[in-house]
Amino acid sequence: MLNILWVIMIAGGIFFAAFHGTMGQITESFISSSTEAVNLCIFMLGVIGVWNGMMEIAVKSGLMKKIAKTMYPFIHWLFPDIPPRHKANEYIAANMAANILGLGWAATPAGLKAMRELQKLEEGGGRASDMMCAFLVLNISSLQLVPINMIAYRSQYGSVNPAAVVLPAICATMISTIAGIVFIKIIEITRYNGKKYNRKNKKKRRWIQ
Repeated sequence: MLNILWVIMIAGGIFFAAFHGTMGQITESFISSSTEAVNLCIFMLGVIGVWNGMMEIAVKSGLMKKIAKTMYPFIHWLFPDIPPRHKANEYIAANMAANILGLGWAATPAGLKAMRELQKLEEGGGRASDMMCAFLVLNISSLQLVPINMIAYRSQYGSVNPAAVVLPAICATMISTIAGIVFIKIIEITRYNGKKYNRKNKKKRRWIQ
């Protein structure tokens, strides 16, 4: 479905440019966008590589275990099916801490590793588990106390006060985080009640038989 949407958007843009006689701008945009994409990939490769290395150092030094131990009550409340000493707790804690501090580049490696560990807990491979979906919702809607990336972008493009976005960002991400947690818990309660209801029905059918 997404591929079809991209085809429609690209074809629509080309037809619009052909109708208005701006095909030259389309060619220039293709070339400049390709260059920017390659530069962005190189930049991301370096940054993610650095933060991935920092993450490994934190894991080897035991820092991640201490962070996970501190945040474990909250993590266990959100993800009750994760075993107490599982590695997923460490990576989820690191991802949450990095997102809260606005370090999106640091949160990415931890988030990918957390997803890999959550996938290992899923018995049937090839599909996203409830825990993986809940983690994704929480990761996207994460609270940010200091939106470093946004401040850097505003400073790069000449903003007079790059840090003016801090308070609105805190309010917006706080609302999105609360909404995400409420959504996760509603789905969790609904699934639990559904399983409980199915178990009761099975017992009744067995008794009738």
